Amino acid sequence: MDKKLRKPILLLLFSLCSMQGLLAQFTLSGEIRPRAEYRDGFKKPLPDGADAAFFVEQRSRLNAMFKSEKFDVYMSFQDVRNWGAVTQIYKSDPSLQNIYQAWASYKFNEKHALTLGRMELDYDNTRILGNLDWAAQGRSHDLVKYEFKGETTKLHVGAAFNQDSSTPEPTKLNSTFYNVQGNYKTMQFAWFHKDWEKATLSTLFINNGVQSPADSSVNFSQTIGVYGTKMIGGTSLEYDAYYQFGKNQTGKDLGAYMFAVNATFWKAKPNNLSIGVEYLTGDKSSTANKDEAFNPLYGTHHKFYGFMDYFYVGSGHKNKGLVDFFAKAKIKTSAKSSLLIQAHEFLSQTKIETETSEDMSSTLGTEFDFVYVLNIAPSVVLNVGYSTMFYTESLEFLKDTPDPKAASWAWVMISFKPTLFTTKTEN
Repeated sequence: MDKKLRKPILLLLFSLCSMQGLLAQFTLSGEIRPRAEYRDGFKKPLPDGADAAFFVEQRSRLNAMFKSEKFDVYMSFQDVRNWGAVTQIYKSDPSLQNIYQAWASYKFNEKHALTLGRMELDYDNTRILGNLDWAAQGRSHDLVKYEFKGETTKLHVGAAFNQDSSTPEPTKLNSTFYNVQGNYKTMQFAWFHKDWEKATLSTLFINNGVQSPADSSVNFSQTIGVYGTKMIGGTSLEYDAYYQFGKNQTGKDLGAYMFAVNATFWKAKPNNLSIGVEYLTGDKSSTANKDEAFNPLYGTHHKFYGFMDYFYVGSGHKNKGLVDFFAKAKIKTSAKSSLLIQAHEFLSQTKIETETSEDMSSTLGTEFDFVYVLNIAPSVVLNVGYSTMFYTESLEFLKDTPDPKAASWAWVMISFKPTLFTTKTEN
């Protein structure tokens, strides 16, 4: 364990033990999650003759939760590493060791609370704001958030201002230039949710400010949209739609949108079958002064656009947008296991042109994903997955990989999430 983390962890555990009588509830939990992956065309096609990748990545977390009448406190320490990243005897460790979450929430009463610190933002179907739990490191934000909770309504309003540590605090006497790529400098959001007997509806607004790479200015984009569910007989309908406007990071005018809808049905419960479509606009070469590519921002993209992460997961396809027709089936195979099968047909939303201005097909490829889930024991879950992508020349062109070999990806993951210690006192 990193020496910088060892002392605060030990101090935290000592403080928790000494405060048991003062707290309404304290829970200490853990997580050990190794995942082995065989990557032979994951995220992008591999040239013929290229070797596949194989590795084991492990996430280890220690979580502490305090709950009392007036305030809650949560801390999550994590270690993320590849097996073998360091020798058996070592003095330095390049692996990720950090505080994943550290927040405190003050409760004004049963309905109103204020939360501050480092936290996950995980809303609705995680399209725009998600905790990215598939990735070992996850996704968390530093911000302040107001929360209202009524009987059938919820309202969250949050604000963040980020600053890098390239200039140490004692000498940070001027300028707020933000030098961290891939993150916002400042962000504000508002989320409202309403429940009915057979329907739900959420609205989300985000004001996203990113540092201009050219100067000290900040360019702001706005994203506004809705997410909803509706039961119609035995069919569950799910939909979401968002529009983006304002400026992109380089200051170009932004006008983009997306929508998605799917229906889930199957009378033989708990099995289910879903069919749907997702439509995200791409940037048009004919409008050089405007950016029409929709950005799903800080969501859990691995959940939506195929498990092989060819789109929107740190793997660009030249801002061509995406149309995704999909079918997903979940089949109960035993009392403790299930099988997920899904198929995607991907198309570009905008025209694809070669360097010689020749039009290419909008069809990008077809992906099949299979995931077997087995609940081995309480708090122990095994996942086994396999995916393959049949891509077209258009996708090969967008991914800059001519004449690639067939793509496949296989993985095995086991998760242990035990509750290590819990205590509860009456107030």
